[in-house]
Amino acid sequence: MRTLKLSIVITTLILFSCGTNNSSTFNSTDDFKIDYEKFTLDNGLEVILHEDHSDPIVAVATLMHVGSNREKPGKTGFAHFFEHMSFNDSENVPVGANRKMIPEWGGSRNGGTSNDYTVYYEVVPKDAFEKIMWIDSDRFGYMINTVTEAALEREKQVVKNEKRQRVNNAPYGYTDEIIRKNLYPEGHPYNWTVIGALPDLQAATIDDVKEFYKQYYGAKNASLVIAGDIDVAETKKLVEQWFGEIPSGPDVEELNIDPVVLENTKSLYFEDNFAKLPELRMVYPTVKNYHEDSYALNILGEMLSGSKKSPLYNVIVEEQKLAPRVGTYQRSSELAGEFVFRVRANAGKDLDDVKTAIEEGLQRFETDGVNTDDLKRIKAELETNLYQGVSTVLNKAFQLVQDNEFKGDPGFITQRAKLTNAVTAEDIMRVYKQYIKDKNYVMTSVVPKGKLDLAVTDSKQATVWIEEVKQDVANEEVSQGEEAVYEKTPSKYDRSEPPFGELPVFKSPEIWKGELDNGMALYGIENNEVPLVQFDITIPGGQLLDPKDKEGVANLFSDLMMQGTKTKTAADLEEAIGLLGARINMYSASEDLHITGSCLTKNLNETIKLVKEIILEPRWDQKQFDRLKQALETSLKGSEANPNAIASNVYNQLIYGQDSRFGINGAGTLESTKDITMDDLKAYYKNLSPKDATFHIAGAINEAQTVEALKPLKAWKGERISVPNVDVKPKNTGGTLYFVDVPDAKQSVLYIGKLALSAKDEEANNLDFGNEILGGGSSGRLFQTLRIGKGYTYGAYSSISEREAVSPFTIRTSVRANATLKSLEIIKDMVNDYKNSFTNNEVELTKNKILKGNTRAYESLGAQLGILRRISKYDRSDNFLDQDQDELMTMTLEDYKAIIDKYITEEDMVYLVVGDKATQFEQVKQLGKPVVELDIYGNKI
Repeated sequence: MRTLKLSIVITTLILFSCGTNNSSTFNSTDDFKIDYEKFTLDNGLEVILHEDHSDPIVAVATLMHVGSNREKPGKTGFAHFFEHMSFNDSENVPVGANRKMIPEWGGSRNGGTSNDYTVYYEVVPKDAFEKIMWIDSDRFGYMINTVTEAALEREKQVVKNEKRQRVNNAPYGYTDEIIRKNLYPEGHPYNWTVIGALPDLQAATIDDVKEFYKQYYGAKNASLVIAGDIDVAETKKLVEQWFGEIPSGPDVEELNIDPVVLENTKSLYFEDNFAKLPELRMVYPTVKNYHEDSYALNILGEMLSGSKKSPLYNVIVEEQKLAPRVGTYQRSSELAGEFVFRVRANAGKDLDDVKTAIEEGLQRFETDGVNTDDLKRIKAELETNLYQGVSTVLNKAFQLVQDNEFKGDPGFITQRAKLTNAVTAEDIMRVYKQYIKDKNYVMTSVVPKGKLDLAVTDSKQATVWIEEVKQDVANEEVSQGEEAVYEKTPSKYDRSEPPFGELPVFKSPEIWKGELDNGMALYGIENNEVPLVQFDITIPGGQLLDPKDKEGVANLFSDLMMQGTKTKTAADLEEAIGLLGARINMYSASEDLHITGSCLTKNLNETIKLVKEIILEPRWDQKQFDRLKQALETSLKGSEANPNAIASNVYNQLIYGQDSRFGINGAGTLESTKDITMDDLKAYYKNLSPKDATFHIAGAINEAQTVEALKPLKAWKGERISVPNVDVKPKNTGGTLYFVDVPDAKQSVLYIGKLALSAKDEEANNLDFGNEILGGGSSGRLFQTLRIGKGYTYGAYSSISEREAVSPFTIRTSVRANATLKSLEIIKDMVNDYKNSFTNNEVELTKNKILKGNTRAYESLGAQLGILRRISKYDRSDNFLDQDQDELMTMTLEDYKAIIDKYITEEDMVYLVVGDKATQFEQVKQLGKPVVELDIYGNKI
C-alpha cells in the first residue's frame, strides 16, 4: 500500500477524461464528455458506473473521504496505517485472501492514502467481477471484528518498514516533514506527513483502530466507482446486494480551514546522511483543489521551468550551470495548496547561488511576461494528456471517484478541461503576482553531511526524529497469530464467496508487418479506442557499442541527440515537439538504442518529420554536450548515496564481472565518463543505421497510414552494423555473501541470485512460470512470508531479467536493519525447499494467475508496443502469447520441478547485503557463508 502525498490522480492524470466504449471522436476540449450513471444507495453510498467494453476487465475503486488530515498530533500516520489493516482480514473472506487471492484470479490490487482520502482499487478479469464485489464490500463493512493484537503488531512493522524505505533510508526523505512542520501551523491537518511518525505508529492500539473505523468508514463517507466491461442494470443489483447493508456511519464534519498565511519567510537546513548533492526547495502557500486559480498556477509551473526557453531553466541550468534541471509546480489538496520551487544542485554548489539564480529567473519572467508560443505548447501537451487518460479503465475510475467525492460531479473533467483551456496570459501573471511575487515562503537547504557551508546563509537547523537501529527489539518480532473470535454480522444475503463468471478468453492482437526500402522493418497493432499512437524505433547495439573504458557513451549520445538539429536549437526542437502535443525521446538500453514517441494520430506525420530531422541532422552543440556531461556527473554522484542504486550496480558486477559491459551501470561510472568527448559521440553516430532496426507502432492507425507517415524516414540510409556478441560466463561469486556498508542505514537492501538464461532460450517461459509462486507479486511466498507473516519488509519479489544475453534470476527486497539475518535465513530456506514444496496445487495456481492476468496485461498502448518489441527482438511468432499459454497449460509438476532444479538453486546464488556495517556485519556471518566486504563501487576492502 502507498502513501500518497497529495492525490492519487497525480500530475499526468489531472486532465484525464473518460471515453466511451471502443472509440473516441473528440476534436477539442469542447467535445470532452463523460459517460456514467450515478445513483445513491439507501445507506448513503454514492455509486458511479462506467461501461467500457474495450477489454474483458473491470476496475473497482472505493474512495473513503478520510486521510491524514483527520488525525491528531500524537496519532499521526493513522489513516495510512488503517488502510494497511483493512487489507488483512474480514468476516466472510479467508485470512489473507485480499493480498493473495486477487492476484491468483489474474487481478491486481492496492490502496493509497493521501492528505485527504484513502482509496482501495482492483482491476480483474470480468469473470472475477462478483468476487471483487464480495471481497471489496467485506473489507469495507465487515473487517473491524477480525482485528487482532497480532495483526495490529505485524502491520505496524510493515508500515514502519515502508517509512524506512521511502523516508529514513532515502536521500532527501525528511524534506517533506520539515516543510510541513514549518509551512502549516501546529494543529493544522497538513502539519504532519501522510505516513506519520514511527513512535505514533508503534503506540497505536486496537481501540484506536475501532474508533477510527466507526468514525470514518461509514457508507455515507465514501464513493464507489465501477468501470469496465459491465452491464449497468446487472451491476446495480450486485452493488445493492454486496454494499447495501454496510452501515451509513456517523456524519463526518466538513473541515473548514482558513488559508495559510506566513508572517515571515522561514529558512531551514538539514544535513542528510544519504544525500551527495545539495538541494533547495522554496514552498509558497497557494490555493486548494478546484479553486479557480489552480488552473493558472498549474500552467505557471510549466511556464517557469518546463522548457528550455523557460526563464528559470535558462538562468540556473544554461547560464550559471548550477544544476542539471529545475522544477516548479503547483500541487493542490482539499484544504490548501502549495507552489514549489525545487533544485537539486550540482556537487559542491552553494545554495545561496541557487537562491539568487531563482530570483534572477523570476525577475526575467516579470520583465518578459508570458510567451504566447509557450502557452500554446503547454495547452497542446495537455490536450494529448486528456486522451492518454482514456486508455485504461483504472485511470477512468480514479478520476470519476475523486471528482465525485470532492466536487460532487463525477464528470467534472469536462469543466476542468475547459477551465484549463480558458487560462490566459493575464491569468498567469495575475496568479504569479498574487501568490509568488514578494510573498513569504518556507525554504529548505538539504546538504550532504559535513557540508553545512553549502546551505543558504543564516538558515536555521531543522529538527526531525531519526530512528536508532537496535538489535533484538522484542516488539518488532511479530507473527500471523491466532484468528479473532467473534459473532458474524447478520445479513439477508449469502455473503460466502460467489463463483466465477464466464471465463474471458485472451486472444493475441492482430499484428501487421512491413518493411521500408531502407531495410527498416515495420510492426504494428491497430487499436482505435483513442485517437493516439505510440511508437518505438529499436536499433540494435545500444550500450554494447560503448568504447572500452568509456562506458556511458551511448547514454550520453542519446541525450545529446535530443538537444536540437541543424536548423533548430534545443529549445526550438522542444517547442516544435510540444506544439504538436507530442513526445519524442531517445535512450540507450543494454542491447539496443530506442527512439520513442507518442502523439495524437492526426499529428503523426509532422511528428515523424521531426524524428527524421533528429536522426539525420544532429546539431552537435558543444554547449549542450558540456551541460549534459555535467548533469551526468551530478546524477552519478547522487547515486553513490542511494542504497538501492549501490546494490543494483554492485550486484551486476558480481553476476557479470567488472570487465563485462553488463557489469557496468548503463550510464557509465564517474571514471568511465570523465574523458568522453564530442568526438566519441560522433563516432557512435555511425551506428545509427536502419538496417536491422525496427519501427513498432500501436494505436489508432492502420498499415497503409503508417507507411504514408513514415515516408520522411526513407531518406535514412546506412549499412548493417556489427554488434559484438558478449560471451557471458558465470563468475566465481556463488555461495558467497558480499557486504557493502552504508552507515546508519535503517534498512538492508538484499539482492540474491545467479545467472540463468537468455530470453531467446526455449526454457525462458518455463522459468518465468516456475518463479510465479516464489516471487510473483503479493501472492508470492517471498511477499507472503517476509511482509505478511513477519513484517520485516514492505515488499519482496523475484524475477528473471529479459535480454538477449544470458541474464540473472534475482530475489530483491529491503528489510528492517535488525531483521537482516533472519530475512536471509528465511530466503535461503525457502529457495532450498522450493522444488520439494512445489505441488500440483502450485501448478494450478500458476496457470490461473497467468492465464487470467493476460486479459488485463496488454490493455495499454505501451503494453502492446511491448508485444511487438518481443516479437521483433526475440524472433517470437506473431501469436507467441497464445503459444505461451498453450505451453503453460501442458506443463506438468515434473516440468516445474526440473526447471526449478536447473535454475533456482540456492547453493549457486550470490548474496549481497547493502546496509549498516556497525550493527549487521557480524550478524550476517551467522548465515554460514563466506563473507566479503566491498566498497560502494564493488571493490574488495
